[in-house]
Amino acid sequence: MQISEPATPQFRDQYSKHCKHLRLKGLQPKTIDAYTRAMRRIGTYFDGNVENLSEDQLLEYFSALIEVRSWSAVKLDLYGLKFFYEHVLHKPWTEISLIKPPRQTRIPDIVTMEEAQTLFRSTHQLSYRVFFFTLYSLGLRLGEGLRLTTADIDAVRKRVHIRNAKGNKDRLVPLPDNTLQVLRRFWCVHRHPKLLFPNRKYGLANSHKATTSLDRSGVQSVLRKVVRELGIHKRISPHSLRHSYATHLLEAGVDLRELQKILGHVSLLTTAKYTHLTTVNDYKSLERIEQLMNGYRIEWGKIR
Repeated sequence: MQISEPATPQFRDQYSKHCKHLRLKGLQPKTIDAYTRAMRRIGTYFDGNVENLSEDQLLEYFSALIEVRSWSAVKLDLYGLKFFYEHVLHKPWTEISLIKPPRQTRIPDIVTMEEAQTLFRSTHQLSYRVFFFTLYSLGLRLGEGLRLTTADIDAVRKRVHIRNAKGNKDRLVPLPDNTLQVLRRFWCVHRHPKLLFPNRKYGLANSHKATTSLDRSGVQSVLRKVVRELGIHKRISPHSLRHSYATHLLEAGVDLRELQKILGHVSLLTTAKYTHLTTVNDYKSLERIEQLMNGYRIEWGKIR
């Protein structure tokens, strides 16, 4: 499905209102982007006639969508349409019972400490190399890293202020000495008065002229390229660095509740999922199983 904004004046007006309502509701930029993309896609599919979509029309649309997109895209388009109906059309929303995404429990891919070191070393552009290391060493989401400013770094208390994170919440994360020194050296290269990771439009020498941070899609593209060149056969994204950080901290003995606070999880159950990625408990279990089973002796007498 191609995405373009339908040319009908009525839909253009509705779409404009949709975007304004999204911004005024204080949603995260990633959510705003997803919901606007959803309405562009739906508007294109129905030629801008989205005011009175029937169940059959929605069945047709979402059936076509699932052929080319993931269930995640289906859910985002559904939520985007619901927002559009409630805030732009001011119509009551009736839950669409025909759409029921399957429950999925996936274990994300992570990098080992050795792979992480190789990844940083193999990223030739300094901006991205430092950015990847910062995401990993602070356990940040991609958007959190991109929004970092010089004012967020507290070198005295050795912590970083993460602002407007998921759920519109702030949190403080530990700042390792090594990360602080890397960020200081990197700042001495670009010397931007505010941004820690200014975009590369003007080159490093003129980064102080940048008005925005590194491009999200550019960061993702560079990481995919480095992973591919290294021959790492895993699905590694910027968020994988956060998963890896959490796993490595657990393996180093960091308490689960402390990790919950660092990552900014509302529920401990979310943090507990990382125990599935660590091998420490696996080794302990294996040792106990070995001790138990070593107590048994199977006699090899005459084979019959």
